Amino acid sequence: MRVALITGITGQDGAYLAKFLLAKGYQVHGMVRRGSTLPFERIADLTDKIELHQGDLLDQMALNRLIEKVQPSEVYNLAAQSFVPTSFDQPILTGEVTALGVTRILEAIRTVDTNIRFYQASSSEMFGKVYEEPQRETTPFWPRSPYGVSKMYGHWMTVNYRESYNLFATSGILFNHESPLRGTEFVTRKISYAVAKIAHQVQSELRLGNLDAERDWGFAGDYVEAMWLMLQADEPDDYVVATGQKHTVREFCRLAFERVNLDWEKYVVVDERFYRPADVNTLCGDSSKARKELGWEPKVSFEQLVHMMVDQDMKRVKAEIKLAEEQA
Repeated sequence: MRVALITGITGQDGAYLAKFLLAKGYQVHGMVRRGSTLPFERIADLTDKIELHQGDLLDQMALNRLIEKVQPSEVYNLAAQSFVPTSFDQPILTGEVTALGVTRILEAIRTVDTNIRFYQASSSEMFGKVYEEPQRETTPFWPRSPYGVSKMYGHWMTVNYRESYNLFATSGILFNHESPLRGTEFVTRKISYAVAKIAHQVQSELRLGNLDAERDWGFAGDYVEAMWLMLQADEPDDYVVATGQKHTVREFCRLAFERVNLDWEKYVVVDERFYRPADVNTLCGDSSKARKELGWEPKVSFEQLVHMMVDQDMKRVKAEIKLAEEQA
């Protein structure tokens, strides 16, 4: 039985990846940060099938001990301070976790077992102010946020350990990938959740920033398969994972509100407070390398993704209203 260790297992990608690996017959371990309460909502149905361990990307010795204990054949580093606006408010913490955290895991692997295969969750935010479109593995990086800068550091450190120590270390440069498990602080889930609340008449408007920002949005469930495929390859490499299609925030709003038969323009308010100090206007990925070498391709379309998220949030809000009524 193959053993996998996932950092960030309680996040969106961690939950989908854990389910995917369990279906493949893996023994799955997850690293979680210690807290008075632990956010297990996304993996609530998996807690009896996986083993969780307390750890932190800030603690080198704890990472070493964890890898020695679990003895994984594959490590997936999905943990990060991953909310771009927060990275402007907390740039040092973002660097410690999202950048140096990668180095600490790589150093733990180098110290404990160089046969471990390592996956680093890189990000399309590294491209930032793009040099070319679509963006591919050879496109130069120009990050526009502390988050993007930190991800770029982690990406190049992964390349460096691969070249310096012959580690099977690979980076997946994933473009925006969403799902009903996305946090409500991210714009896509913020929209779908607000649509559901407006449809149920418990919210009157939705405040957003730049409606013209364009992103290449895919389904997180499709993208975790690409992560796994990268670690099954004969040689480690870096791959862009994307749909190759871009859509505006405005288009996401339109489709989301149309799903519940509402006119988005009656409810969406542009609020300058949600503009970033330095924004990324457009991102669109060329995943032809992953499609050719890994045999990967996205299965869920943009419209299907939006509908999936709205439908799930409609159920959530209905349940929340019912619970509130019962407690009143």
